Amino acid sequence: MKRVVIGGGGIAGLATAIKVKDLAPEGTEIVVLESGDRLGGNIRTERDDGFIVEWGPNGYLDNVPTTPALIDRIGLAGEVQPADARAAKRFLYRGGQLHELAASPLKFFGSSVLSWPGKLRILGEPFASAKPAGVDETVGAFAARRIGDEAAHVLVDAMVSGVFAGNVDKLSLASAFPKMAKMEAEHGSLFKAMMAAGKARKKARRDAEQLAAASGSVGGADAKGAAERAAAERNKGGGGPAGPGGTLTSFRNGLDTFILRLGEELGSSVQLRSPIQSIGWSETSDTWTVQVGTNGNRRELEADALVLTMPAVHTSPLLASLHGDLGRELSEIPTAPLAVVALAYDAEEIGGDPDGFGFLVPRGQGPRILGCLWDSSLFPGRAPRGKVLLRAMIGGAHDPCAVDLSDDGLLREVRRDLEVAMGLRAEPIRTWVFRHRLGIAQYDVGHAARLGRIHDALGAFPGLWLAGSSYYGVAMNACIENAGKQAEAIVQYLRQPSAARSVEVGERG
Repeated sequence: MKRVVIGGGGIAGLATAIKVKDLAPEGTEIVVLESGDRLGGNIRTERDDGFIVEWGPNGYLDNVPTTPALIDRIGLAGEVQPADARAAKRFLYRGGQLHELAASPLKFFGSSVLSWPGKLRILGEPFASAKPAGVDETVGAFAARRIGDEAAHVLVDAMVSGVFAGNVDKLSLASAFPKMAKMEAEHGSLFKAMMAAGKARKKARRDAEQLAAASGSVGGADAKGAAERAAAERNKGGGGPAGPGGTLTSFRNGLDTFILRLGEELGSSVQLRSPIQSIGWSETSDTWTVQVGTNGNRRELEADALVLTMPAVHTSPLLASLHGDLGRELSEIPTAPLAVVALAYDAEEIGGDPDGFGFLVPRGQGPRILGCLWDSSLFPGRAPRGKVLLRAMIGGAHDPCAVDLSDDGLLREVRRDLEVAMGLRAEPIRTWVFRHRLGIAQYDVGHAARLGRIHDALGAFPGLWLAGSSYYGVAMNACIENAGKQAEAIVQYLRQPSAARSVEVGERG
């Protein structure tokens, strides 16, 4: 009997476990070792007196098929909750006020978020200079080159804060936003790439609607399915100035509904309060030895394949004794710590639910917070009737010490900024403070080269994989997508250990 041991019970570990379970030969044992007393990592939901409050991410975009497929696989499709239509209204704080980021290019150029010279510079994007050869370009340098300094410092800086809590002048475009780098490489221009994508979507919609019409003459389940596909194509967004494409989606009772169901599906395969203390590799038996537990309760597991999905800084000491350079490379992947501060208000006291998604704050505009999500507007049901729930993010790569402020200190900073940006002077009726001291992995310049060195070092250790948000994508979608590809490689290895593996750290490329 083969055994696959997965270290870490976050979304990457759980998604890997489910996929290996589905693909592996009958009798394969799967063990998920989680050091804490709960699964999910940064995905955690607080249910408190009628409020549904997320510790970390509050949803995923529905434009990556692997996530909805996994949700269907575990029977959760009926619990999915797309964001309210108000989510299309997104704002940016600049110059002392909130500006709506128009969803269409035409409306965007009529907005006041950028000066006219800044907007006109964006129109010159198709004529921007080409990427310097052989350079791992920063997100900031890329944006300034293609759309100008003002748009880079205002729009792109805010977007990077919302995704990575990062520094545009350090993050690598190719590693942090590979799709954007690919758009330029394939089309020579972001505008041309968006136009090509728009044409492809229109064709897909026409094809889906024609299929629906043809199926309608037959009727039954085929017609229903074709109609649903046509509707999905009509509603699919392509992204624009207001944000990426796709619909922000969660679950009616909070995002960790997903985590809890994944845990139920894996059942006794999950072992909580089981930290990995050390690992060892046996060349004679091609197996891994995993020391698990606390000092008073140690046990040993043997594994044919070992997947470490914890943050790189936690994986580093486990591998340092086997390969010093590998351990060092992992330890040097930086992170941006941040805190989430949630506040509940009486709706009457603040003029009702805010109308929109929330707002982001570019650097240098005054407020210390990175932005604020209007959660009860995004997902109705997150607050009791007559109440409003907001969540602000503070800290990140530019302000890493913010996470060390006291609860009162964080609340004071956030309330001051919300008064400045939104005019909120009312006293909150409830507050929550969640700290993420490791925060979000930062894919700084040189990240791809570092992953290449890690990949090469792993070649000396058959049956070992690394996964998770430290490597090839910080979003839930990326972790799930890479987990599926990696699980296929793991199962191939179990069937034929001598076969060369094409995936060892997430997904290359």
